[in-house]
Amino acid sequence: MVCLKLAICYIRQTSNGVKIRKGDTVLIISGKDRGKKGKALKVLPKERKVVVEGVNLRKKHQKPKKTGEKGQILTLSGPIDISNVKIICSKCGKATRIGYKMIGGKKIRICKKCGEEI
Repeated sequence: MVCLKLAICYIRQTSNGVKIRKGDTVLIISGKDRGKKGKALKVLPKERKVVVEGVNLRKKHQKPKKTGEKGQILTLSGPIDISNVKIICSKCGKATRIGYKMIGGKKIRICKKCGEEI
């Protein structure tokens, strides 16, 4: 019985149940960057993480590739947990949850606050 519960939990965690997509505008709801808004650059569904533009910035020291070239320090956005972001509706402009609706045999994402398509 315990083994079955663990297997079900593992399947839920590894499934692609991510409602945020690349290009969505999101609001950071917790952590050091709380309150910032940005565009989702990359979504990592297996790790349940998202890379947001201008959030969770990291420094990367890059060595010079060729002779005569200078090394540099790059500032890159790091991934944050998907539970720490909330999508911003393009119609009403509020941070909201995502629902789904079947229209003409297609599953579309809707805003839970205003009911419009995202």
